[in-house]
Amino acid sequence: MNNVIDFQTFQTIVPHVLRTKKPVLGRGRHGIGKSEVVYSIAKNIHNILPDMYSKPLPVIERRASQMSEGDLLGLPDKEDGATVWNPPDWLKTACDQPVVLFFDEVDRAILEVRQGLFELTDSRKLSGWNLHPDTLIIAMVNGGEHGSQYQVSEMDPAELDRWTVFDLEPTVADWLGWAKGNVDGSVWDFINKNHSHLEHKKTYEPNKVYPSRRSWVRFNQSLVGSGMIKTVFGEDGQADGTALLNIYHLAAAYVGTEAAVAYREFIKSYDNQVSVNDIIKKGKINKTANWTMAEHSAFAEKVKNEMTEEYVKKMTETHTHNLLRYMYTLPSEVFMVYLSFLSNKHGMWTMAAYKTVVDGDKRLADYIRKYTIDVKKN
Repeated sequence: MNNVIDFQTFQTIVPHVLRTKKPVLGRGRHGIGKSEVVYSIAKNIHNILPDMYSKPLPVIERRASQMSEGDLLGLPDKEDGATVWNPPDWLKTACDQPVVLFFDEVDRAILEVRQGLFELTDSRKLSGWNLHPDTLIIAMVNGGEHGSQYQVSEMDPAELDRWTVFDLEPTVADWLGWAKGNVDGSVWDFINKNHSHLEHKKTYEPNKVYPSRRSWVRFNQSLVGSGMIKTVFGEDGQADGTALLNIYHLAAAYVGTEAAVAYREFIKSYDNQVSVNDIIKKGKINKTANWTMAEHSAFAEKVKNEMTEEYVKKMTETHTHNLLRYMYTLPSEVFMVYLSFLSNKHGMWTMAAYKTVVDGDKRLADYIRKYTIDVKKN
């Protein structure tokens, strides 16, 4: 059993490897966002390693599975009666300036290419061309824990020894954190309340369409880009049957029938879903009166994602009162989730709220004592 980590942990550990210019190999299932992580590292490298990089790095991506020996070595030339090699453009760029050299699908590449990468990953040079001192090498593959599900080749011990190997298994929270602002609210809310539909992790039946993190993003792009999501509800607020059927067919094409059915049923009543602004800015706490603990917990995830530092800066006293009124209706366990989040992420707001009196006699301090006792009893 390999050491499996989520994306948050990976991005915490990998800077220590990149600092020493050692090559990184990430292994994980398809569609989990491995490439996105590489581009995110390159974009934020000046924040990740500020003492080494002053700006983002460009990414040179090469699909190793599509490369031949010539794509790796370049073309021969004659110089002083001897053969020399003119490097391919990607290699020359990686030698002339700092870049993130991203090799995808290395375990699907032909053996000659993979053996050529031995020198690049071991000695940071290829055919006499040395990488720029600040160029970084990262690769992503489908092998590892789930390799038997894919048409990939095994990587022998000598090959793996050239890489720093991480087995990646992102959490639902990883995706929700990234997806906030990147997908339509209905898709985000659906996954937030239906974690099991985010991706398929069991045995795959041949030729059957299954959901993945990537396929949800692609479905969202079609859903939003076509304007289809805007056709669901009419002026009377009722869901349109034809629009729902069209959305079902579109979803099924991307994420499979089971997830498509669940999303269609969810979207039917989505117009009645409660937003964070409904509670904090509009004070519509009565809309949560019949919620279960699971629904309160799911809503807490929405608040944690939307209640950013910028959001808090714009909150008025009325907004604070609305949030506190809602928190005072919560089961003990969920109340403590909110308190932990607010204390850790918005300490100044929490300190001010601690002294705030709501409805004449309700104080946060009293509820903290009450809920702490309730949680200990349970």
